[in-house]
Amino acid sequence: MIPREVLATSHMPDGGGEIRLVRRGEEYSIMLGATELMNSRLSGSEEQLAATPCERIAGRARPAILIGGLGMGFTLRAALSRLAKDAEVTVAELVPAVVDWARGPLAHIFAGSLDDRRVRIFEGDVAALIDGARNAWDAILLDVDNGPGGLTREANDRLYARGGLAAAHDALRPGGVLAVWSSHPDTGFTRRLESARFQVEERVVRARGDKGPRHVLWFATRRR
Repeated sequence: MIPREVLATSHMPDGGGEIRLVRRGEEYSIMLGATELMNSRLSGSEEQLAATPCERIAGRARPAILIGGLGMGFTLRAALSRLAKDAEVTVAELVPAVVDWARGPLAHIFAGSLDDRRVRIFEGDVAALIDGARNAWDAILLDVDNGPGGLTREANDRLYARGGLAAAHDALRPGGVLAVWSSHPDTGFTRRLESARFQVEERVVRARGDKGPRHVLWFATRRR
């Protein structure tokens, strides 16, 4: 059996616990306690989180994309591969160490995507770029937790509550898309999206092609 090696550790803000970057052979994971938050072999749903919104906003001039959560860069790379050269992509990452890992031991996975001239890294809470914004973003892609609840950080709950969804609605341009990743279904969240005046599609996606765990994606479009 190939042993696991802890490459680096950091801490979630607000006492959310220790996160670890772990390698097992050629496979990398980011762990919170015993919970695996990300895995370098499972990228399908993270890529789809970007693919569908990018398809829906295709043709817009200078599209502005906000990605909440850097992770292992799968959502970012999928967005960059589909967006035009005039796009602007802002990635909000709360834990500075995750950005350091992306430029260090995970650099081969990120494949230079952080150096793309379309990309800006914001080290802080994605909510700070949503709250109070008006018609600022063509798409907001959220993968900041294991779903519409605060597994890694209780403060994330507000992103998915009625007030947070109303703020996201206002921050989007008409026809813009809010995309949310989850490891599990949540019918209450679907109803909250609808109450926030979004047109909602809920989709189940496998983590790796037609294999791996099933994840849930919500694509919520601000009506024109």
